[in-house]
Amino acid sequence: MAVLAADALGADKVDTIMMPSEYTADISLNDAELLAENLGISYKTISIDDAMSQFNIMLEPYFKNTDAGIAEENIQSRLRGLTLMAYSNKFGSMVLATGNKSEYAAGYATLYGDMCGGYAPIKDVWKTTVFELCKWRNNNVPRLSPIKKDRIIPERIITRPPSAELRPDQQDTDSLPEYDVLDPILVALTEEMADIKTIISRGFDREVVEKASQLLFRAEYKRFQAAPGPKITTRAFGRDRRLPLTSGFRPAYHNR
Repeated sequence: MAVLAADALGADKVDTIMMPSEYTADISLNDAELLAENLGISYKTISIDDAMSQFNIMLEPYFKNTDAGIAEENIQSRLRGLTLMAYSNKFGSMVLATGNKSEYAAGYATLYGDMCGGYAPIKDVWKTTVFELCKWRNNNVPRLSPIKKDRIIPERIITRPPSAELRPDQQDTDSLPEYDVLDPILVALTEEMADIKTIISRGFDREVVEKASQLLFRAEYKRFQAAPGPKITTRAFGRDRRLPLTSGFRPAYHNR
């Protein structure tokens, strides 16, 4: 996202804020700082640890005797969204939501957290395509970009397993299939409007396909609240694909 913004707007128009918690790996901090340095953009660090501690104290009477889980994880994401919006309000800059189409399709995004923002530039770009674009950018300089250099993105950002870093040793694949498996299934479900039987016939595991389909329909309410962004694929969420939120509706093709 930082590279896209700097290429489009110029380094002097982009502010980045790293908001680490106790679960943020040192290599994440190092790679983020190196990326900002390569781009020549502003880089700030605001820890959310103190704020998270206060939330834990506030909620402890109500959360006691329960296991920590997704609620506690999402507080971290929402604290980051709150921090970014505070910065935006104070200095007049727009927050860019960082979610991609794979995350929005599967609901692997937090409302009022990492979905926070006024514009979502890659909301219609699949995760596997994001990786390919990063590789392309490291070997090319866009013709109109004011950043006249390549090899900007640290290789580890591209090759390291994706993680939200909201709990110890977390990886996206704890909750989702590998993206090179998930994305073709989601493309078939959303852009082709293919039914489950057809997708399975292409060699995909039934359990994985059914899980992807379930995740897709459960997350419809999140996508209705996502920031606007450009249409990239043949069928973007929103205008190209509108489904009811509350009725348990499934399209006629879904179970064929």
